[in-house]
Amino acid sequence: NAQADYEKMTEDASVKRAADSKSLTEKADAKASTEEALQAEKEKKTGLGKEHMAVLEYIQSLHGECDWLVSNYDARKEARTGEVEALKSAKDVLNGADYALVQTAVRSTRSLRGHA
Repeated sequence: NAQADYEKMTEDASVKRAADSKSLTEKADAKASTEEALQAEKEKKTGLGKEHMAVLEYIQSLHGECDWLVSNYDARKEARTGEVEALKSAKDVLNGADYALVQTAVRSTRSLRGHA
């Protein structure tokens, strides 16, 4: 009877050792897989951190451009107005207007009135 109990106990221990060994192997595989995923996520985080810094630098440069545009708005508006007037004058000249004669005509009319 004691021999049968001993054989049963050693068989149970052998089965338990096999199950524990299999469990240990599965857990080691899971750990390796998890560590590999962790490393991939760390690399991803590093890449995203660099991308985030690049975006922040770009936003900062845009902010500088916007500040410049706002601070020089009046000067730029005057320059645009001058350009529009110059383009209108050029268009009129191309359409046949002669500003030199207009000025001369105004002067000659004034000089005629002055003599009369």
